[in-house]
Amino acid sequence: MSFKPANNIQDLQYFGEFGGVNPSISDSSTYTFLSAKTMFDTFEGNADGCYLYSRHTTPSNLYLGQALAAMEGTETANVSASGMGAITPVILQLCDAGDHVVSSRTIYGGTYAFLKNFAPRLNINTSFVNITKLDVVEAAITPSTKVLYCESVSNPLLEVADIKGLAKLAKKHNLKLVVDNTFSPLSISPAKLGADVVIHSLTKFINGSSDTVGGVVCGTQEFINELKDVNSGASMLLGSTMDSLRSASVLKNLRTLHIRMEQHSFNASYLAEKFEADGLKTVYPGLTSHSSHKIFKSMMNEKYGFGGMLTIDVGSLENANALMEMMQERNLGYLAVSLGFYKTLFSAPGSSTSSEIPKEEQFEMGLSDGLIRFSIGLDADIVRTYHMMRSCMEDLNILDSKRALQVLV
Repeated sequence: MSFKPANNIQDLQYFGEFGGVNPSISDSSTYTFLSAKTMFDTFEGNADGCYLYSRHTTPSNLYLGQALAAMEGTETANVSASGMGAITPVILQLCDAGDHVVSSRTIYGGTYAFLKNFAPRLNINTSFVNITKLDVVEAAITPSTKVLYCESVSNPLLEVADIKGLAKLAKKHNLKLVVDNTFSPLSISPAKLGADVVIHSLTKFINGSSDTVGGVVCGTQEFINELKDVNSGASMLLGSTMDSLRSASVLKNLRTLHIRMEQHSFNASYLAEKFEADGLKTVYPGLTSHSSHKIFKSMMNEKYGFGGMLTIDVGSLENANALMEMMQERNLGYLAVSLGFYKTLFSAPGSSTSSEIPKEEQFEMGLSDGLIRFSIGLDADIVRTYHMMRSCMEDLNILDSKRALQVLV
């Protein structure tokens, strides 16, 4: 039976201060109290419904957090100023000096850079593994391991994590399973599959309009309280607070996420099938040729499809750049990083969003120079879009028989 987490979002009821159908925006950095005792209790976290200072939280942030927790099926959530502002506090809250993380080898470049280059300064080290092989994951676990970290669908190679299998490993070894679900909101519900903590970059599909940077941590009330503790909470002390105006903006966009994800997924599925039939090396979880297609299908909320992300390999960076420039010239999308926009976005991740990963490691994980990552938009006529994209490839001789054979090899 498929989960329908979007229905939980629609069922939330917020009224504004004067009866508005949208909650009022709390445009204040500090709040007054009728008594000094209430101020003290609020600072210590012992006064529900009272606000002290907006770095701690605001009504606007709480509204958005409640909606995102309803979406992911967790007890609560805490929003932040960026996706990295959600990821880094979680790692630092769960790990002390001398602790160890086992992470997927294919993750967002910023997360990789934090785990590989920054966390070791705090004596927190990471082993990067092929997350799709549970035996390899388990072999990397040591007595000092505290966290298993992965992305539901990895950036940029679209590897799919077996969240149920990883959750069993985490429970067996008393670890916390942290899952970044940015690429697959609604399609996959990690908490319902056993994840302890679910993270999103709200900048991407959830907001959907490429005008806001934000992040969220979804989890238990106990863990979110720890993150927000004024004395030892990593989210509180690192200060990655989301602005109330931005929270209100994301909340409004979140209400249409279920409609947008259906269209993103429909369009991506159509293009992936066409590209593969044309002889292009195409990776998309909805294709039966994807190595983890069955795993994704076993985890997915079917209504929302296999997501809006796909990759093709056109053989070289020169081909990739030429194709992306031509597609942008013909108004088929934008040569830009990020994802989840209403227009299709495309980039060569090896030289952009994954450039933090050394070239030799990119090669080992299968990230080639010719790989193009697509965030497929909300095009109303996807058939026309496909034919125009195919025309670009033909003009650049990417789809001639010799080239197609080279790419497949």
